[in-house]
Amino acid sequence: MAAPARRLISVGSSYVVALNRRLAHEMARAGAGAWEVTVAAPKFFHGDLRPILLEASPGEACRLEPVRAILSRWPHFFFYGLRLRRLLSQPFDLVHCWQEPYVFAGGQVALWTGTNKPLVFYTFQNIHKTYPPPFSQIERFCVRRCAGWLPCGELVRETLLNRKCGYEAKPHRVMPLGVDTEHFRPDPAAAREIRASLGFLESGPPVIGFLGRFIEAKGLRILMRALDRHGRSPWRAIFVGGGPMETELREWERRHGERVRIVTGVAHDQVPAYLNAMDILCAPSRTTTRWREQFGRMLVEALACGTPVVASDSGEIPHVVADAGVIVGERDEDGWTNAIGDLLDNAARRKELASRGIQHARQHYAWPVVARMHLEFFDEILASRAGTRG
Repeated sequence: MAAPARRLISVGSSYVVALNRRLAHEMARAGAGAWEVTVAAPKFFHGDLRPILLEASPGEACRLEPVRAILSRWPHFFFYGLRLRRLLSQPFDLVHCWQEPYVFAGGQVALWTGTNKPLVFYTFQNIHKTYPPPFSQIERFCVRRCAGWLPCGELVRETLLNRKCGYEAKPHRVMPLGVDTEHFRPDPAAAREIRASLGFLESGPPVIGFLGRFIEAKGLRILMRALDRHGRSPWRAIFVGGGPMETELREWERRHGERVRIVTGVAHDQVPAYLNAMDILCAPSRTTTRWREQFGRMLVEALACGTPVVASDSGEIPHVVADAGVIVGERDEDGWTNAIGDLLDNAARRKELASRGIQHARQHYAWPVVARMHLEFFDEILASRAGTRG
């Protein structure tokens, strides 16, 4: 007789957005027959850019359980309603929490999970910070209660192991974010359509692209200066995103006339088309005292689309890109000018990087791959727990 399926519940405020539940969906597909996956997601959450009602997603393989999120305007302080407590009291074999272990919601999940079932946290913290009370106490409580933790990158792992508050004693494994390689793929027709909508002739020079928030930490000024200095080869540029630097970017756009386009309000399902319209994606993120690039989702999305990547060495970027793109020092303005110029002048090199990027994304970041990595880690946690009990 086959063993009954293990029951997994994954809790996260980001699951209010249907796209963010892709991991749970893929874990349910990859673990069919061996795992049953439930997602606890807020009915409503105040997002960074807009209020969000729980989004439906027809055909999800996981079971969706709506819960209340209270004070969701404040990510560090928000907490869940009592329905989550009732859910966590059910006989799940493992609890997966996509909340940081130092925030109120993370502590709440740890408390309500109790000690009778294993808890695994997912975390993005790649800068050592001294948290004030009560966040420092919440972190220690969560680490003490958890059975394991999943850092999103190598620098997160190194940072937390050096905190000396219990992380080093718990099983862990670097677990990247995933990309939908069916949605993010080479699409020449979409590229032509986007370029035409922007007034770019198909026969024009290569297109330099940026995708992300329009903030100083994303390195926009060094990219603009590098392009301003570049007179060797013609170029065009698309900056896609939004944020407080939009006014500055619009002024730069006006100075460059028809060869620069600033595009805001792009829905996520349109992002693959814009990435395809770029001949090179630039990600010039700059480390600050409070932030360094934690992963860079746009990097793996560009790689999956076959768009060559030039990126800075901030935070996790070199680990994410590896040898599938070009890495430049985050403050090396000459390096940025030269790296962009080299790719503008070398179509064969761009083609080589495109092929390498597609392969890298499919091998390491495709959602089914990432989902199987999660389930393998969960299996190890449960096996270790059973061995300890035995």
